[in-house]
Amino acid sequence: MAPSQPIAVGITDSPASSAALFWAAARANRLGVRLAVLHVLDDRWIAAEAMPYVEVLRERGLDLLKEAGEKVRAAEPGLQVTLELLEGGVGAALGDYSRNTSMLVLGTSGHSRGAMTDRALQAAATAECPVAVIGIGQEDGRGVFVGVDGSRESTQAVAFAAKEADLLGEELTVLYAFTGPNRWIAAGLPSSSFAGHVVEEEQLVLSETMAGLRQEYPDLVVHSVLETVLEPADALVRAAAGARLLVLGSLGRGGFGRLLLGSTAHAVLTQPPCPTVITRMHKSGHRE
Repeated sequence: MAPSQPIAVGITDSPASSAALFWAAARANRLGVRLAVLHVLDDRWIAAEAMPYVEVLRERGLDLLKEAGEKVRAAEPGLQVTLELLEGGVGAALGDYSRNTSMLVLGTSGHSRGAMTDRALQAAATAECPVAVIGIGQEDGRGVFVGVDGSRESTQAVAFAAKEADLLGEELTVLYAFTGPNRWIAAGLPSSSFAGHVVEEEQLVLSETMAGLRQEYPDLVVHSVLETVLEPADALVRAAAGARLLVLGSLGRGGFGRLLLGSTAHAVLTQPPCPTVITRMHKSGHRE
């Protein structure tokens, strides 16, 4: 994405949405790009145009945008801000808008794991740019974390995370969590020597994913973690608690092309431990 492209933030009247608004405004101001503040009038209501409350909802949306614009202009003087009311399905409308943005920022709903009904999850699954999901009380974190698994998506996520860490002056931690051999041994399947070989192979995957980082970012402090006990989502949520940023690829090594958001990314986004960014695979390299 070109640096001149705006950052977009989708807002509602929730506290998490307010946190996302200020996070996006601060990032846009730091990068010197425009902030597009968006509110989507859900087409479930638009379909009932004969009903008088549709216009009320539209006016409420415009008021919400105006209030948001005033807040960010006060918080980030000099920031260029545009306000736009979109109409349609929330996930689809934000996904379409993301084609011309450098990042889409959303507040998390705080829902527990379950069906993908959260608007942030829907938008993250369809967006054409990186999607940042922000929760309440996630300010002042330290360190950038990135989850990897050897896939092309996670390699791209590492590149994004390294650039962010370098720009922010933060240390980078690359975490690879996989179903380790301990549970296989407990089940009496492979021998301990075979299990050790599996760990060595996965350590190689982690090293290859990080190849070139020290040459490209000589001043960046990089840590690597190989997690063999916790499931990937649980490991990432625990490790990145209190971090400044967590980065994930949209799909993992076990993903299918028809699934737009991988299971690990989906699980993490339902309980993001810190500001969390889902990167997108470049179109030229995402055709199977």
